[in-house]
Amino acid sequence: MSGFLQIQAIEKGWGHGVTIGPVSLDIARGEILALLGPSGSGKTTMLRLLAGFETADGGRIAVASEDVTSVPPAQRRFGMVFQHYALFPHLDVGENVGFGLHNSPDKGAKIAAALALVDLAGYERRKVHELSGGQQQRVALARALAPEPRVLLLDEPLSNLDPALRERTRHELREVIKRAGGGITTVFVTHEQEEAFDLGDRIAVLNHGRLEQTGAPDELYEHPVNLFVATFVGRANVFRGTAARALGANGPGVLVVRPERLRFAAAGLPGVVRERRYIGAAAFFVVEGDDHERFEVLAEPDAAKLGERVYVEATRVIAL
Repeated sequence: MSGFLQIQAIEKGWGHGVTIGPVSLDIARGEILALLGPSGSGKTTMLRLLAGFETADGGRIAVASEDVTSVPPAQRRFGMVFQHYALFPHLDVGENVGFGLHNSPDKGAKIAAALALVDLAGYERRKVHELSGGQQQRVALARALAPEPRVLLLDEPLSNLDPALRERTRHELREVIKRAGGGITTVFVTHEQEEAFDLGDRIAVLNHGRLEQTGAPDELYEHPVNLFVATFVGRANVFRGTAARALGANGPGVLVVRPERLRFAAAGLPGVVRERRYIGAAAFFVVEGDDHERFEVLAEPDAAKLGERVYVEATRVIAL
């Protein structure tokens, strides 16, 4: 089954040898897709290609079977929330939200509906500088939703918020997107795994302009296709050689083990506890193996002491 939003072999190149793609993705109607990757991986460029702010060198973008590859941004009916929100300081909240509605006969009703959707009903006459960071983010979202776009694009929409507000806003943002029109097809860019896991129905991992893997959060975490995905998505210990064999490897390959999949035992991989980082219900222990490579174990806070010689075994490994 083809997706509502289809990205078919899209690519973009620059003269200095930097290229994005070819990338192909099918995104279902109402699905939230996270584009996850490190800085410079091509996430924002992919978003700009979807929005029409960049022209692709090859490939095709289609929405509901309509080819929009060469369609100007204003005619694609895509909503965009920028990283820094791009609100107009000289306009009040209502004027910001209604900016893209132009001469719509029911402009006032659409502004009110969009603000109600983001829990800012009655804020039409407020000034932008009177709002908190979280409220400004919601105004930017309301502005993108007011014209009833077919696709919503978000460029690191929570990066300007402090950590506590960011966590709360993630859940609110997902609820709003799922409520809007019965669920609006959404693509958002982030470099934070936790944000991708909380917001995304699926995650597409990009690296150096290439699509490494696409899947649900648990699929990427438990079944990464390569070492990059394994180490970028979640905390990971990488073992080779003697250490890998001590944890059950049968050949010369690489073992990846999550910290929570390691436990202290009576036998196994030997090492010495060098660091302990307390996080409340548990602690991360940094263990230095006999090969001087360090790895993390997530265990109960009193599971080991600094300087103690320990043995570690794995409850689950990822062989690559």
